[in-house]
Amino acid sequence: MAEKKILITERIAQEGIDILVSKGYQVDVRLKMSHQELVDAIVPYDGLIVRSATKVDEEVLDAAENLVIIGRAGVTVDNIDIDAATAHGVLVCNAPTSNILSAAEETMALILACARKIPQANASMHNHEWERTKWTGVELFEKTLAIIGLGRIGGLVAERARAFGMRLIGYDPYCAPERAESLGVVLYENFDDVLREADVITVHLPNTSATKYLFGPNEYALMKDNVILINAARGDIFDMKSLADFMAAGKISAVGFDRYEEEPCHDSPLHEFSNAILTPHIAAVTKDAQVRAGTEIAEYVWTGLEGSIVPTALNASTLPPEVLDAIEPFVPACEIMGRMVAQILGQIPESVQIELAGQISAPDLSMLLAAALDGILSTNAVPSVTRENAEVMAARHGIHVDVRRKPDAGEYSATVSLKADGVELGTTLFGTHQSTRIVSFLGYKIDIVPTPQAIIFEYEDRPGILGLTGTILGEAGINITTLQCGIEPNKGTMLNYMNVEGNVTEEVLDALRNAMDLKNLWYITI
Repeated sequence: MAEKKILITERIAQEGIDILVSKGYQVDVRLKMSHQELVDAIVPYDGLIVRSATKVDEEVLDAAENLVIIGRAGVTVDNIDIDAATAHGVLVCNAPTSNILSAAEETMALILACARKIPQANASMHNHEWERTKWTGVELFEKTLAIIGLGRIGGLVAERARAFGMRLIGYDPYCAPERAESLGVVLYENFDDVLREADVITVHLPNTSATKYLFGPNEYALMKDNVILINAARGDIFDMKSLADFMAAGKISAVGFDRYEEEPCHDSPLHEFSNAILTPHIAAVTKDAQVRAGTEIAEYVWTGLEGSIVPTALNASTLPPEVLDAIEPFVPACEIMGRMVAQILGQIPESVQIELAGQISAPDLSMLLAAALDGILSTNAVPSVTRENAEVMAARHGIHVDVRRKPDAGEYSATVSLKADGVELGTTLFGTHQSTRIVSFLGYKIDIVPTPQAIIFEYEDRPGILGLTGTILGEAGINITTLQCGIEPNKGTMLNYMNVEGNVTEEVLDALRNAMDLKNLWYITI
């Protein structure tokens, strides 16, 4: 099979490039390509990674004979024609959570800068002045913050503003009341009422026809005197010309803007005001966000090229952000369990049950079912299972599916388990990277991070087994990287789960079988 090729047209973190190279892809980084150069170059590539500057339109897609997936290393995809990509059968994905922390922190920085006049005071000091009373600001404590748009970033802003003792109100017709309540935000049904009450207004909305110039003269007139306005979302949500008029009239105390209708923005109606804190679209420009964007999009592009589910695919029906945030980290765990089950059973199971346990707000578990089925069917040359076709694929292969949830995950905050024809596996997530840990295997309690190769065997508990195993594997040049033992006291049996490195041949497995009286032995690859 020919080596798959990935083209990267804008700078991403080296960590992301390293991931793709380690997976065996040919990665070509070609920066500052013209549109025509991209059209001419795209033909041999299977994957394309861009940021915000590369325009991927129908002309590019027409030329892309081998393209499978486009990854946007960031959130917005305004530069990609998703409809054209869908028509060409090309998947489009992004890294929607990569910069949300940075954006939320930038929002808080702008709020504080406006409230305390920090940029002006700093400029004064650099002018060798000492003017304390001139830069008198206001506290955030007990001030009313209106959050317009309670998606991922709006929610993070709410959490941080609550720590300042602010009163939180919000407007978002698509936000569930339960989510607003969990964030401590009083949700308003009437947009005008929110404007009348707020001391500070911050906006976290997408770029749509409904949000274009959402704030204009009528809205500014409804606001409190000395209101602070923050925009780190999109450039054309605010009518800047009329905003400048209201600032000149003294209605608005300060604005903190990171986005503009035309970028780069070298001049705007706000540039003349010292109480306009203007930053050049830097909300996502942190080292941390850039690394996350690069590594996340590399993982998603690799996943798509391997034919597996891409959780952030944009040209497939999507889940609400709060549901996606809750269950997306469990997708790899379900696919890993599915691959294990397929190899343990050696055939397609007749029944599959997915159970998510723990206090997780995720009523739709179809993505987890799809991931498990994708893993189960991966060895049968079956097309990728998606959330949309999961039930159809299950029925086609005679699999009865059941998805359930329970509130209690025992000693863990959350677990997801898979049962298939009597084979049961359980996983949880661990650490900042939400790594999959196997915590239950055929009823044995263990706790281990799975690696690409594992030898697992079950036997009557007796001494000497581990030493004998180590000798056999050592003689074959196979290294045991991690090991976990699980005991069934009532049955007197033990399970050894060994992550290994090396060439595990059938001869090695036969040597293990012949040397020990094993109940079961599996060599698992994931």
